[in-house]
Order: sequence, then structure tokens, then C-alpha cells
Amino acid sequence: MGILTSAELNFIVFRYLQESGFIHSAFTLGYEAGIHKGVIDGNLVPPGALITIVQKGLQYIELEANTDENDEDVEKDFAFLEPLEIITKGIEELQQIVKRRKREKIQSDRGKDKGKDKEHKEGQERCPGDSLAGGGPTPMDVCTPAHEISSADVTVLEGHSSEVFACAWSPAGSLLASGSGDSTARIWTIPDGPCGSITQSSPPCVHVLKHFKGRTNEKSKDVTTLDWNGEGTLLATGSYDGQARIWSRDGELKQTLFKHKGPIFSLKWNKKGDFLLSGSVDKTAIVWDTKTWECKQQFEFHSAPTLDVDWRNNNSFATCSTDNMIYVCKIGDQRPVKSFSGHQSEVNAIKWDPTGSLLASCSDDWTAKIWSMKQDKCVFDFKEHTKEIYTIRWSPTGPGTNNPNQQLLLASASFDSTIKLWEVEQGRLLYSLAGHRQPVYSVAFSPGGEYLASGSLDQCLHIWSVKEGKILKTYRGSGGIFEVCWNKEGSKIAACFSNNTVCVMDFRI
Repeated sequence: MGILTSAELNFIVFRYLQESGFIHSAFTLGYEAGIHKGVIDGNLVPPGALITIVQKGLQYIELEANTDENDEDVEKDFAFLEPLEIITKGIEELQQIVKRRKREKIQSDRGKDKGKDKEHKEGQERCPGDSLAGGGPTPMDVCTPAHEISSADVTVLEGHSSEVFACAWSPAGSLLASGSGDSTARIWTIPDGPCGSITQSSPPCVHVLKHFKGRTNEKSKDVTTLDWNGEGTLLATGSYDGQARIWSRDGELKQTLFKHKGPIFSLKWNKKGDFLLSGSVDKTAIVWDTKTWECKQQFEFHSAPTLDVDWRNNNSFATCSTDNMIYVCKIGDQRPVKSFSGHQSEVNAIKWDPTGSLLASCSDDWTAKIWSMKQDKCVFDFKEHTKEIYTIRWSPTGPGTNNPNQQLLLASASFDSTIKLWEVEQGRLLYSLAGHRQPVYSVAFSPGGEYLASGSLDQCLHIWSVKEGKILKTYRGSGGIFEVCWNKEGSKIAACFSNNTVCVMDFRI
């Protein structure tokens, strides 16, 4: 019998956490267990390895429970046990449960035979669309949308050899960046023509940004986050190895920034482009001077990993952490300008509204909150989600935006499989968008604010009408979706998948 080592077990648990979307937990486990120092080739580990091993173990125990000393063979249709019973009970007790259920099944089958003719007659009288008692659609079920995007109308970008966690369009031109668990980021040049078969005949140009030197078998140097500067001339990437890297649009490594002592989860350029902000598992945030590429200031206020950072303006920003806290900081100040406490679990994401007057946050405590610099307590506390909220996005609408006549909205995406749209002037729920069947990891408003794209582990990308709160189009991929994003014109949408691909599709009504 093969012996599973602790390193191998750690790796398949690490992969399970990644595949299940528990990205922060995966990074923490990988960091503490030294996954990146191991020699396991992740490309050889199939998706769902942990689940497969556990299922096979349960099946083995179940098979053993269905066999006793007097059985020469096991029935093909043997009695099934509940997983919790297999985990919590011994073999002898399981064998007794199996025997009892076999007897019950025989008695039940006799009763069914007597009523079969009657049931068949009743079934013929039912309408084809009627559901049987106790069956039928659940409240989360939705009808197939009116228009499904065909795979023939989608450009699939292939080349990554591991899950693609992040993607971002350049604010200038038709460049799309993607970051993966294969230790690379890529910059794709997307042709202006329609997506699909036409562009597939001539694959887009791509620059591969390698995040290691020398040994090519280094694993788990995941590219965790990336962001373009305002001009679209430089791409910043954050990595599991704790380094931030600066690349030209042609894929040339311009600078490597060393100071963090743990994986980088978030980094953002300020609007002016003279500072780059990064947040890390090492509990700190760093502002980098982009003229000298030196550390301008390191902020050490959190007592646990920093999960997200976001600029308020060119000189001040907010950070959030697994310590449940949010801090507003200013370059040059040695203490936070403002501290926001109120979340009861780790704060996954923070985002300033377009004018920098309101800060939104979301947490594992199932709430999203709106904060103002004018008060200590949150302005609004949204509690309608029923599971952890992974991310939030403001609409590009309202005063001070290019769409001043449209109301400002906040979208929250949750593990409860829903997206909720909030109207923030009065703090009310506008729509609960229930089209996904698994956790939703990314939402993005179109540049005009009229549409919302969402990506989920259910392998579906939905495009919603913000005005009507309904699905307009759907693309069904072949892997869980970690991020979705629109190009600056709002004419194309990109999505990055757990099956190592990035998909680009056109959007038009």
C-alpha cells in the first residue's frame, strides 16, 4: 500500500482550497506549509484530487460494510450509506445498518409493485411540465436565458498551465493581462474584429512574463494580482513569492520590488501614477515611489494578513485584513487617519466610490457595509446575504463620473450564489440576482454602468441588465470563473477560468 506523506497531503488540500475558491486560505496554507519549496509537480495532480481520494475511501468503507463473512460476493445494487455515517461509525455498526436497510428495501419494493399500475395511470394524466410532489425547481432555479453566447463567438486564449486567477484590460489599446498559478502573467493583444472563429484562425500575439529565474520546476509562485497604470504603459504584478514586479506593455521586466515577507494579495496604482500600493500576508501595506522604485513608506497597522488595498485619492488609501479591521492611511502620517471596526470576521475587499467619499467593504460575516470619513460607525449595514461575501464593485455612475445622471449602485457577490445590487443614497436593496448555482467570485460593471457581468464556480458568465435586474446573455465555460472584466469601450468581456484558459467575447445587444 502506498503511503501518503504529509507534504503530499498538504499539497492536495492546498489544491482543493484553490479549486473551491478559498483563495486566501489556500495562500495561507501554502505559505505556512512551504508548498512552494516542495518538489510536487502540480500539473500532474488532476483537478478534484482530494475529493476523488475521499470519495474512493468512502466507497471502500461502504463496500466493506456491505460484505460480511458469509457473503461470497457483494450485490451489485448494494445498500448505500450516508457519508456522515461512514465517517462516524465503525464497520460492525455499519454492517448492521446495511442489513436493516436491505430488509426495508425488500418490503418497500413489494409495496411499490402493488401500486405500479395505479401510479402509471396517474402519470399519464399529468401535464408534461408538472413536477411530482416533493420535486420541481427550487427557488434558486432560473429559466434558461433568452440568449446564450455560442462557443463559436468566443476567443479562447490558451497557454497557461494552471488556474488563471486574475485578468485586466489595459486602459489604453487592446491589451489584456492575465495572471496564473503557473508562475507567469501574460499580455495578450486582442484584435479589434469579432471574437470567435475569425480570431481563432490567427492566434493573438502574447508576451509571457515569467516570475522565476533558473529552475523551471519551481511551483506555487502564483501570480495573485495585477494592475495597469493609468496610461496603460506599465503592468504591475503581485506574486505568492512576496515580490511585486513591473513590466512594460511589451513584456519586459522593468523592476522587481523586494520588501514584503509574504504573498502579495493586492496592489493598485494611484490615479496620478507616481505611487504603487501593495498589501501582503506579512500584515503590512507598502507605498512604492514609481520614480525611484524604492519603498516610500511601509504601514504596519494590521495584526493579521492584509487582504485588499484601494486608493481614495493620490495620497491616501484604505486597507483591510483578516483581523476584521479597516484602516484609512495617508502618505507621511505614522498613524491611521481613520479606523473602521464593525465587521465580525475577515474583511475580504474594500472599494472607494468614484468620488472617494464613501468606502464599501465586504466580509466573511455575511455583510457588506458603507463607511464615511465623517463618522466612526458604518453608514449602512447590508445583511441580506446568507453566506460570505467575496467581493464588491461600485457602478461608474453618479456625480463626478462620466454617467452623472444615473444613480450610484454597489454590487456584492457572495458564496450564497447571489449578487445583490444596492442603491446607496437610501441604503436599500434594489435587486437580488439569483442566476448562479455556486459561489460568485467576480462582478464588473460595464463602463456605461448599464450592464453587470458576473462569474461563478458554476462555470457560467452572466451579463445582467442593471435597469431590469435580469440576465441578458450567458456564456457557459468549462471551468470555474475567478474574474471578469470589461474593456474600456464596453465592447468586449474577458473571463479567467480554473481550466487554465482566458475567454474573450463580444458584447452587443
